[in-house]
Amino acid sequence: MKNDNNIKHKNRVANHGEVFTSKREVEAMLNLVDQETVRIDSRFLEPACGDGNFLAKILERKLGVVVKQYQKNQIEFERYALIAASSIYGIDILEDNVDECRQRLLLIFSQVYCSIYKNQVSQVYLENIKFVFSKNILWGDALSLKKVDNNQPITFCEWSAVNGSMIKRKDYQFSDLLAYKDFDEPSLFSVGLFSDLGEEVLIAKAKKEYPLTHFMELNKYD
Repeated sequence: MKNDNNIKHKNRVANHGEVFTSKREVEAMLNLVDQETVRIDSRFLEPACGDGNFLAKILERKLGVVVKQYQKNQIEFERYALIAASSIYGIDILEDNVDECRQRLLLIFSQVYCSIYKNQVSQVYLENIKFVFSKNILWGDALSLKKVDNNQPITFCEWSAVNGSMIKRKDYQFSDLLAYKDFDEPSLFSVGLFSDLGEEVLIAKAKKEYPLTHFMELNKYD
């Protein structure tokens, strides 16, 4: 009898081009941009994230820095760990991959957090981290730039720390983040005013802005 999992995998490869990058290859590729993977607030987007092989390793590296620098102060750790988690973005066309990626990232985060603070663990905090992953890891098609379930434009959240414990959330439409347009405020993934070729880079306008919110209350705005 053929293994159902093998059949499923072959079908997904044929229908969606799904492949899984080995741990060694992931490490080697991330080492090429090591200075960014250990910068807490550097943003990463994986447009075909699968179940999170790359994003999981990026999160581990970022959290390693947060642990080293801030573990002696729980509030500071929670602030900077949130920044690290909220800087990671992913899209996948398969719903089960999206669910598994979110769960995987949350498990990595929870294990690090709980191993340090044990009896001081805040479930409210972890619920807000879960909320951030639900907004950052999306079920969509990176080619059509649309969500799979409702065909609406993919929208990402920018989470910016302001005044210590306060977070400013802005929502950007993914298609705007890829086009070269003239807008009046910085975009989610913009890194400068000009590209390497001398062209003006994208400065996209947020589709929606939210009031400044404490990092323990992010999930009150869905």
